[in-house]
Amino acid sequence: MNLSSLSFFSNLRIDNRQFAVIGLGRFGQAVCLTLNELGYEVLAVDRDERKVNQILTEKVAAHAVRLDTTEPAALKESGIFDFDTVIVGIGNYLAESIITTLNLKEGGVNYIIAKSSSEIHMKLLRKVGADRVVFPEREMGIELARSLTKPRILDRFELDEHHAIVEAIVPEKFHGKTLLELELRAKYGVNVIAISQDNEFEINPDPRQRLQKGSAMVVVGSKKDIDRLPL
Repeated sequence: MNLSSLSFFSNLRIDNRQFAVIGLGRFGQAVCLTLNELGYEVLAVDRDERKVNQILTEKVAAHAVRLDTTEPAALKESGIFDFDTVIVGIGNYLAESIITTLNLKEGGVNYIIAKSSSEIHMKLLRKVGADRVVFPEREMGIELARSLTKPRILDRFELDEHHAIVEAIVPEKFHGKTLLELELRAKYGVNVIAISQDNEFEINPDPRQRLQKGSAMVVVGSKKDIDRLPL
Protein backbone atom coordinates (compact mmCIF):
# COMPACT_ATOMS: atom_id res chain seq x y z
CA MET A 1 0.00 0.00 0.00
CA ASN A 2 1.77 3.15 -1.22
CA LEU A 3 0.75 6.26 0.71
CA SER A 4 3.61 8.57 -0.26
CA SER A 5 2.01 9.88 -3.44
CA LEU A 6 -1.00 11.07 -1.43
CA SER A 7 0.78 13.51 0.86
CA PHE A 8 0.65 16.55 -1.41
CA PHE A 9 -1.71 15.75 -4.23
CA SER A 10 -4.53 14.20 -2.22
CA ASN A 11 -5.08 17.58 -0.60
CA LEU A 12 -5.97 19.11 -3.96
CA ARG A 13 -9.69 19.34 -4.55
CA ILE A 14 -10.86 16.40 -6.61
CA ASP A 15 -13.36 18.45 -8.63
CA ASN A 16 -10.64 20.73 -10.00
CA ARG A 17 -9.21 20.12 -13.44
CA GLN A 18 -7.17 23.31 -13.82
CA PHE A 19 -4.26 24.50 -11.72
CA ALA A 20 -1.83 27.39 -11.92
CA VAL A 21 1.70 26.95 -10.59
CA ILE A 22 3.70 30.12 -9.90
CA GLY A 23 7.45 29.70 -9.53
CA LEU A 24 9.23 27.13 -11.67
CA GLY A 25 12.10 26.02 -9.48
CA ARG A 26 12.55 22.35 -8.62
CA PHE A 27 9.43 22.31 -6.45
CA GLY A 28 7.23 24.09 -9.00
CA GLN A 29 8.47 21.96 -11.89
CA ALA A 30 7.81 18.77 -9.92
CA VAL A 31 4.25 19.90 -9.14
CA CYS A 32 3.64 20.83 -12.80
CA LEU A 33 5.01 17.53 -14.07
CA THR A 34 2.99 15.39 -11.67
CA LEU A 35 -0.29 17.27 -12.20
CA ASN A 36 0.25 17.08 -15.95
CA GLU A 37 0.88 13.32 -15.78
CA LEU A 38 -2.28 12.92 -13.68
CA GLY A 39 -4.27 14.48 -16.50
CA TYR A 40 -4.85 17.97 -15.10
CA GLU A 41 -4.53 21.14 -17.15
CA VAL A 42 -1.70 23.24 -15.73
CA LEU A 43 -0.70 26.86 -16.29
CA ALA A 44 2.96 27.34 -15.35
CA VAL A 45 4.11 30.86 -14.45
CA ASP A 46 7.50 32.43 -13.77
CA ARG A 47 9.17 35.79 -14.28
CA ASP A 48 12.23 34.02 -15.75
CA GLU A 49 11.72 33.54 -19.50
CA ARG A 50 14.32 30.75 -19.59
CA LYS A 51 12.31 28.65 -17.11
CA VAL A 52 9.09 29.29 -18.99
CA ASN A 53 10.66 28.19 -22.27
CA GLN A 54 12.07 25.07 -20.59
CA ILE A 55 8.59 24.09 -19.38
CA LEU A 56 7.17 24.53 -22.87
CA THR A 57 10.05 22.65 -24.54
CA GLU A 58 9.82 19.70 -22.15
CA LYS A 59 5.98 19.76 -22.27
CA VAL A 60 5.77 19.68 -18.48
CA ALA A 61 2.60 21.82 -18.53
CA ALA A 62 -0.15 22.58 -21.02
CA HIS A 63 0.55 26.32 -20.86
CA ALA A 64 3.38 28.50 -19.58
CA VAL A 65 3.68 32.29 -19.39
CA ARG A 66 6.26 34.82 -18.25
CA LEU A 67 4.66 37.06 -15.65
CA ASP A 68 5.48 39.40 -12.79
CA THR A 69 3.05 38.07 -10.19
CA THR A 70 3.70 40.99 -7.82
CA GLU A 71 1.60 43.10 -10.20
CA PRO A 72 -2.16 42.56 -9.64
CA ALA A 73 -3.00 43.90 -13.11
CA ALA A 74 -0.72 41.32 -14.75
CA LEU A 75 -2.34 38.51 -12.76
CA LYS A 76 -5.81 39.68 -13.70
CA GLU A 77 -4.93 39.98 -17.38
CA SER A 78 -3.48 36.45 -17.41
CA GLY A 79 -6.73 35.00 -16.06
CA ILE A 80 -5.13 33.41 -12.97
CA PHE A 81 -7.82 34.86 -10.72
CA ASP A 82 -10.26 32.51 -12.46
CA PHE A 83 -8.37 29.39 -11.34
CA ASP A 84 -9.84 27.53 -8.36
CA THR A 85 -6.42 26.45 -7.10
CA VAL A 86 -3.09 28.23 -7.41
CA ILE A 87 0.20 26.83 -6.06
CA VAL A 88 2.81 29.46 -5.19
CA GLY A 89 6.18 27.74 -5.44
CA ILE A 90 8.29 30.85 -4.85
CA GLY A 91 10.30 29.79 -1.84
CA ASN A 92 13.53 31.77 -1.85
CA TYR A 93 12.19 35.25 -2.55
CA LEU A 94 10.26 36.18 0.56
CA ALA A 95 8.74 39.49 -0.57
CA GLU A 96 7.73 38.16 -3.98
CA SER A 97 6.13 35.08 -2.42
CA ILE A 98 4.12 37.07 0.13
CA ILE A 99 3.00 39.77 -2.31
CA THR A 100 1.97 37.16 -4.88
CA THR A 101 -0.06 35.25 -2.29
CA LEU A 102 -1.73 38.46 -1.12
CA ASN A 103 -2.55 39.46 -4.71
CA LEU A 104 -4.12 36.06 -5.37
CA LYS A 105 -6.24 36.23 -2.23
CA GLU A 106 -7.43 39.76 -3.00
CA GLY A 107 -8.09 38.69 -6.58
CA GLY A 108 -10.57 36.08 -5.37
CA VAL A 109 -8.68 32.80 -5.86
CA ASN A 110 -10.54 30.14 -3.88
CA TYR A 111 -7.65 27.96 -2.74
CA ILE A 112 -4.01 28.98 -2.46
CA ILE A 113 -1.17 26.61 -1.59
CA ALA A 114 2.15 28.33 -0.89
CA LYS A 115 5.66 27.02 -0.36
CA SER A 116 7.62 28.44 2.55
CA SER A 117 11.34 28.47 3.23
CA SER A 118 11.26 29.20 6.96
CA GLU A 119 8.98 29.29 9.99
CA ILE A 120 8.60 33.08 9.73
CA HIS A 121 7.83 32.80 6.03
CA MET A 122 5.17 30.21 6.84
CA LYS A 123 3.50 32.49 9.41
CA LEU A 124 3.49 35.45 7.02
CA LEU A 125 1.98 33.38 4.19
CA ARG A 126 -0.84 32.27 6.47
CA LYS A 127 -1.48 35.86 7.57
CA VAL A 128 -1.84 37.13 3.99
CA GLY A 129 -4.30 34.40 3.07
CA ALA A 130 -2.60 31.15 2.06
CA ASP A 131 -5.06 28.31 2.66
CA ARG A 132 -2.26 25.76 2.97
CA VAL A 133 1.46 26.24 3.48
CA VAL A 134 4.02 23.55 2.70
CA PHE A 135 7.61 23.49 3.94
CA PRO A 136 9.29 20.77 1.81
CA GLU A 137 12.75 20.97 3.39
CA ARG A 138 11.39 20.65 6.93
CA GLU A 139 8.99 17.88 5.92
CA MET A 140 11.82 15.94 4.29
CA GLY A 141 13.93 16.34 7.43
CA ILE A 142 11.08 15.08 9.61
CA GLU A 143 10.54 12.08 7.36
CA LEU A 144 14.25 11.25 7.39
CA ALA A 145 14.37 11.40 11.20
CA ARG A 146 11.28 9.22 11.45
CA SER A 147 12.68 6.67 9.02
CA LEU A 148 15.85 6.44 11.11
CA THR A 149 14.11 6.17 14.48
CA LYS A 150 11.04 4.19 13.34
CA PRO A 151 12.42 1.79 10.71
CA ARG A 152 9.31 -0.40 10.91
CA ILE A 153 7.17 2.38 9.45
CA LEU A 154 7.06 1.73 5.71
CA ASP A 155 4.95 4.67 4.59
CA ARG A 156 3.13 7.67 6.01
CA PHE A 157 0.28 9.91 4.86
CA GLU A 158 -0.21 13.19 6.72
CA LEU A 159 -3.93 13.82 7.18
CA ASP A 160 -3.32 17.22 8.77
CA GLU A 161 -0.90 18.87 11.18
CA HIS A 162 -1.74 16.47 14.00
CA HIS A 163 -2.99 13.21 12.43
CA ALA A 164 -1.59 10.61 10.06
CA ILE A 165 -2.07 7.21 8.48
CA VAL A 166 0.96 4.93 8.57
CA GLU A 167 1.80 1.56 7.10
CA ALA A 168 4.04 -0.35 9.50
CA ILE A 169 5.53 -3.80 10.05
CA VAL A 170 3.76 -5.72 12.80
CA PRO A 171 6.23 -5.75 15.75
CA GLU A 172 7.23 -8.91 17.59
CA LYS A 173 5.31 -7.67 20.64
CA PHE A 174 2.05 -7.96 18.66
CA HIS A 175 2.80 -11.36 17.12
CA GLY A 176 0.07 -13.95 17.61
CA LYS A 177 -2.31 -11.53 19.32
CA THR A 178 -5.68 -10.33 18.09
CA LEU A 179 -6.72 -6.70 17.76
CA LEU A 180 -9.18 -7.33 20.58
CA GLU A 181 -6.41 -8.55 22.85
CA LEU A 182 -4.08 -5.69 21.98
CA GLU A 183 -6.70 -2.99 22.70
CA LEU A 184 -4.74 -0.51 20.57
CA ARG A 185 -7.47 2.11 20.67
CA ALA A 186 -7.70 2.05 24.48
CA LYS A 187 -3.96 1.81 25.13
CA TYR A 188 -2.54 3.93 22.31
CA GLY A 189 -5.48 5.88 20.87
CA VAL A 190 -5.03 4.47 17.35
CA ASN A 191 -7.16 2.35 15.03
CA VAL A 192 -5.97 -0.42 12.72
CA ILE A 193 -7.82 0.04 9.41
CA ALA A 194 -6.09 -2.68 7.38
CA ILE A 195 -3.72 -5.62 7.76
CA SER A 196 -1.85 -7.60 5.14
CA GLN A 197 -3.01 -11.11 4.32
CA ASP A 198 -1.31 -13.18 1.59
CA ASN A 199 0.27 -10.06 0.05
CA GLU A 200 -3.08 -8.26 -0.04
CA PHE A 201 -4.59 -5.80 2.41
CA GLU A 202 -7.79 -6.63 4.25
CA ILE A 203 -9.72 -3.43 5.00
CA ASN A 204 -11.58 -3.25 8.34
CA PRO A 205 -10.03 -6.52 9.55
CA ASP A 206 -11.80 -8.94 11.86
CA PRO A 207 -10.76 -7.90 15.42
CA ARG A 208 -10.38 -11.61 16.27
CA GLN A 209 -7.78 -12.16 13.57
CA ARG A 210 -4.27 -12.77 14.90
CA LEU A 211 -1.44 -10.56 13.74
CA GLN A 212 1.71 -12.08 12.30
CA LYS A 213 5.18 -10.69 12.94
CA GLY A 214 6.66 -9.26 9.74
CA SER A 215 3.31 -8.64 8.03
CA ALA A 216 2.03 -5.10 7.59
CA MET A 217 -0.74 -3.09 9.20
CA VAL A 218 -2.20 0.33 8.43
CA VAL A 219 -2.89 2.52 11.44
CA VAL A 220 -4.68 5.88 11.77
CA GLY A 221 -4.45 8.25 14.71
CA SER A 222 -2.72 11.30 16.11
CA LYS A 223 1.00 11.56 15.38
CA LYS A 224 1.79 11.55 19.09
CA ASP A 225 -0.17 8.34 19.63
CA ILE A 226 1.36 6.64 16.60
CA ASP A 227 4.83 7.52 17.88
CA ARG A 228 4.00 5.68 21.14
CA LEU A 229 3.49 2.37 19.30
CA PRO A 230 6.32 -0.16 19.90
CA LEU A 231 7.49 -0.08 16.28
